[in-house]
Amino acid sequence: MRKYYYQALFITTTALLASTVSAVVDISKFPSKTDPTKVTIPNIVQMTSHDVATECQYYQSDFTIDKTQWPTIWDIATSNNMNTSAEFMEVYNSIDWTRAPTAPVRKLTPLGGLDLMGYDVARDPDCWWSATQCVKPKTAGINPDIYTCPEPLTWGLTFDDGPNCSHNALYDLLQSQNQRASMFYIGSNVLNWPYGALRGHKDGHHLCGHTWSHRMMTTLSNQEVLAELYYTAKAIKYVTGVTPLHWRPALGDLDDRVRWIATQLNMTAILWNLDTDDWAAGTTPGVTVDTVNKRYLDFIQMGTNGTFQNSGNIVLSHEINNMTMQFFANHFPAIQKSYKHIMDVSTCMNISHPYLEQSITFPSFDASVNKKAGTATGSGILPGASNTTNAGQSLKTFSNGPLFIAALFGLLLVVV
Repeated sequence: MRKYYYQALFITTTALLASTVSAVVDISKFPSKTDPTKVTIPNIVQMTSHDVATECQYYQSDFTIDKTQWPTIWDIATSNNMNTSAEFMEVYNSIDWTRAPTAPVRKLTPLGGLDLMGYDVARDPDCWWSATQCVKPKTAGINPDIYTCPEPLTWGLTFDDGPNCSHNALYDLLQSQNQRASMFYIGSNVLNWPYGALRGHKDGHHLCGHTWSHRMMTTLSNQEVLAELYYTAKAIKYVTGVTPLHWRPALGDLDDRVRWIATQLNMTAILWNLDTDDWAAGTTPGVTVDTVNKRYLDFIQMGTNGTFQNSGNIVLSHEINNMTMQFFANHFPAIQKSYKHIMDVSTCMNISHPYLEQSITFPSFDASVNKKAGTATGSGILPGASNTTNAGQSLKTFSNGPLFIAALFGLLLVVV
């Protein structure tokens, strides 16, 4: 037992050390229209319905923006002349780029995948996750990745690509079970569906960044990487009142150059050690609904066959559309039976302050397990180490589609 304790202590300490690397860029002055400790959400049908068409009807929110201060929705974050704006240039010039790792900007193949040709996989000089699944930076002064929960029999619950306009049923399910997750929000989606992001915070979920436009980060220039991270954090802060200190790269694509840039913003990457591949069902050759269901069943079995007897996991799933959300809803009761704990990454890592704002405090792992404390969001939601078995609910399903389906209905962003 002592061996397991020290293993958990080591992994948790590694995560805490990540926050000790000094950030260069001051992001404490992002504007916001929300007091993160007093969150209210308008009572509109889009926020209560489980009908996809109704949920995804455009609504005019209180979060109007000056479009000259933001990148173009779903375009690269340096778009709309952001790379030459006074705001961004001040941020960019505050960084000593002579200290940045010299990993090259990667290239895409004609089919849109990463070109790995010529990379020294054996030596892996850049800790390039896409090539080797490296999670321990090889350059000093970089926040190390978080990639697993240290506590035994713990399912680290994460969802990428939100906030999706049709996520009410999923969020209602999580709320009914007092279950929190780490939600990785795309900046463009946050401005398209602000009340969806606001609910994520009000429900006590751990909000993290997932870039502005979901590009492969190692294929971007230093300016573009910085902008993708910066404007996503700015969007989350503007809407929810909290500034995230954690992020996840699209498809896990990062290396020490990208990590170093994120560190300048005091951001730490959260990856995973189990991937459901839910997003790929029906769109990627060889990945079907049955494929994804089998992955879930295999991961569930790992909760009882000793795989995670000594430490837990972090599972990659998505709220990209109703099919991916339904996969989780279908398997949630079995996950609850097979794992002792299900929780967000901040809690499983004992990170009490996952945001720049100290007014929001997350409970420790022990407090979560023993239901001693919730987050100071005014929601009253306690973190879940759920063990009830009536969680299965049906989410209205529509056919899978490409990533931008979550934003199709949100392009009429209100601007001033």
